[in-house]
Amino acid sequence: MMFGSFAWDWALDGWIVTTGILCAISATLLGNFLVLRRMSMLGDAISHAVLPGLAAAFLISNSRSSLPMFIGAVIVGILTALFTEWIRGIGKVDEGASMGVVFTSLFALGLVMVVQAADHVDLDPGCVLYGAIELTPLDTIPVAGLSIPRSAITLSIVTLINALFVSIFYKELKISSFDPALSTTTGFHAGLIHYALMTLVAVTAVASFESVGNILVVAMFIVPPCAAYLLADRIGTMITISVGIAVASAVLGHISAVVVPTWFGYHSTSTAGMMAVAAGLIFVLSAILGPRHGIFVKLARRHALSWRILTEDVISLLYRLRERNDATIPNRANLQAMLLTGNVATRVVLGWLTHRGDIRSTVGCYQLTDQGETRARSLVRSHRLWEQYLVSLAGGTVDRIHDKAEQLEHFTDRQLRERLDAETETPQIDPHGSHIPPEK
Repeated sequence: MMFGSFAWDWALDGWIVTTGILCAISATLLGNFLVLRRMSMLGDAISHAVLPGLAAAFLISNSRSSLPMFIGAVIVGILTALFTEWIRGIGKVDEGASMGVVFTSLFALGLVMVVQAADHVDLDPGCVLYGAIELTPLDTIPVAGLSIPRSAITLSIVTLINALFVSIFYKELKISSFDPALSTTTGFHAGLIHYALMTLVAVTAVASFESVGNILVVAMFIVPPCAAYLLADRIGTMITISVGIAVASAVLGHISAVVVPTWFGYHSTSTAGMMAVAAGLIFVLSAILGPRHGIFVKLARRHALSWRILTEDVISLLYRLRERNDATIPNRANLQAMLLTGNVATRVVLGWLTHRGDIRSTVGCYQLTDQGETRARSLVRSHRLWEQYLVSLAGGTVDRIHDKAEQLEHFTDRQLRERLDAETETPQIDPHGSHIPPEK
């Protein structure tokens, strides 16, 4: 398989990407619930704070055996969660501050211990942070006649454990993420779920240290779930999308690490780093192009609302001019001046209202059609009912209610008008002395 000048080698690139995918999925599965619990930084804190546990395992065992690493990381990971909750409760500070205290203290202690451990065992501190995912195919274990990278086996087990945890305790995780008290009253203590989640976060982090490093696992804890959060409104869908984003980030990251640097005259760059970059770019695209919460969609909705409000302002203005027998000629220039709008906007809105059949033009002057008068009457009625409500029931003053009523009139349907009418005892005149048109 060719990607430009890059020839894909399944024996090498395949295992690198597989390892990255396993790390990404295992971290993302747990990261969804960190994001939902507003504890995104706790994953980062635990990922850094487990360093003392790793270093202690190195110093005690004089080896990089997986079992001591897991034990040390799990112990410190649980302690990190416990210390964070303890400091938050005792010190009466928010969770961010308590995480900052625990994270920086344990991370600093871990760095000191890692440097000390490096003098006794073959330990590269940079490996903990940046990983060496490119070298994973070289450290293999024979399984059923196949040579499988040790990191892939470890991460496969962790991914399976995380998937089973999320599947079995999905309901408890979902409830405790939004309402811990409800989770406890339904028979499953929210604290147990919390500490089980923190334990698995620690295990996932340490399983990823040697192969992919701290940077990638922290990115996968947070970035794919955050991107999925922008694309989905249900937890199940969010988890599915986040896993897809995690897989795409791993694949695109490795290909980019080999291909993109050649465009600038370099041979390659860090695969783990590029996987994190790929996840970040997908997040940016999600934030910009998301179908419901994307920046473009929000801008489009905002502009659509602005145009709708302007069209309603035009027909309500024409209604008021006719109602009070105003001598102002309702041509385009006068309407533009009274509405304080631009020339292009006025032309577009008048053209749209004419096309829709709400107004008609006679010798350059605009008049409401029967359809337009019905719409305008509803708007004016909404406006004046809101003014009456704001004065009689909300304690507003006559000189300060117009602007508020002008905003509310655009979001008032017939049902709400009927309720306003009943609450204000069916008024005929608004606080300014204007007649309130009847509902038709």
